Amino acid sequence: MTKELLLAAFLIGVGLCIAGAATHLYQWRAGQQAMLRYDGKTFLGSMGNLAMSFVCGPYIMLQIGWRHEDNGTLSMTSALVSAIVAFGWAFITGLLFMGAYVAIHP
Repeated sequence: MTKELLLAAFLIGVGLCIAGAATHLYQWRAGQQAMLRYDGKTFLGSMGNLAMSFVCGPYIMLQIGWRHEDNGTLSMTSALVSAIVAFGWAFITGLLFMGAYVAIHP
């Protein structure tokens, strides 16, 4: 059982690393804040924003959880829910990218 938990933690780590790197790369190249969105001027732009949101989503969710409330405090509920969603999402992202790596690598 320890091996399975370590594999899950590894996949979550890979997913978070890819999400963080992709978010910073997107913000550098696009010159705008990365957000979860699916709108665009064209259909191709919408699909690009959707793909960016899928890959960068875990990192964006972690940042959303750390936003301050109106009175300057941090909501524990918001932080915990966004962390649970982000780590679950990072597992899926890590599984997708590691699966592609294993399938392509000889």
